[in-house]
Amino acid sequence: MGETTVTTLEGRTATPSPITDEEHPAPKLTMLKRLRTPRRPRIWFEVLLIAVSYWTYSLIRNAVPEQKSQALKNADWVWSIENHLSIAVEQTINHAVNSVTWLIVGMNYYYATLHFVITIGVLVWLFRFHPGRYAAARLALFATTVVALVGYYLYPLAPPRLMNGGHFIDTVLVHHTWGSMASGNLKNMSNQYAAMPSMHIGWSLWCGLIIFALAKAPWARILGLLYPVATLMVIVSTANHFWLDAVGGMLCLAFGFTVARLWYGALPHRLPRLPSSL
Repeated sequence: MGETTVTTLEGRTATPSPITDEEHPAPKLTMLKRLRTPRRPRIWFEVLLIAVSYWTYSLIRNAVPEQKSQALKNADWVWSIENHLSIAVEQTINHAVNSVTWLIVGMNYYYATLHFVITIGVLVWLFRFHPGRYAAARLALFATTVVALVGYYLYPLAPPRLMNGGHFIDTVLVHHTWGSMASGNLKNMSNQYAAMPSMHIGWSLWCGLIIFALAKAPWARILGLLYPVATLMVIVSTANHFWLDAVGGMLCLAFGFTVARLWYGALPHRLPRLPSSL
């Protein structure tokens, strides 16, 4: 815009100096605002964060006292509640699937591997193609896991395969498959009585919902929804969890998404795909 001239009382003209950005700078973001604004993730930081976080999670989970007596009492109580609700079909499913060797062996390996592989795969996919949504999705996953640790401490629970007189089959022991740190020679490396809530369900449902919300291909969205359903069948068939453990995992995930929503102001899929530049 052109400059404006002003005539003074003495008849002289004055040209006011234009307003510069230095005189009225744009308001700076506060530290809290910066922290709550999604930024492009850095690969080295994310790898380090995830590695340290999982190590810490495993350390705390396994440090929770193995309250065997209370865990077995809680398992009996859960089993009685499910019988009262007429949903106590875990034993029937466990025995039926165990009779099909190739199926139960596949489920044993599914239980031991996909829990990590697919979760990491979804994180990598978000990092690469949805960087603006990555931080919120990662926060939801982390908050879910943290609240699960509280559940392990407050409510020790034996899995069905360890119940007294439950007549469940420990499918890893029977079929000599590897990978489960809750059975066989690796059982001393993991807390045997941290079955509630089920993070196999919490993590798989997180993956499924993220894929369903953000994937474009219909087949990918369908597979996203089928993944937690398949995981539910696996954790029951292998006698690692009750149905109600899965409900606990879902509640933890609801908490995780609530934390992400409160911090970032929106659920992950509602945020821009690309982060804003700060």
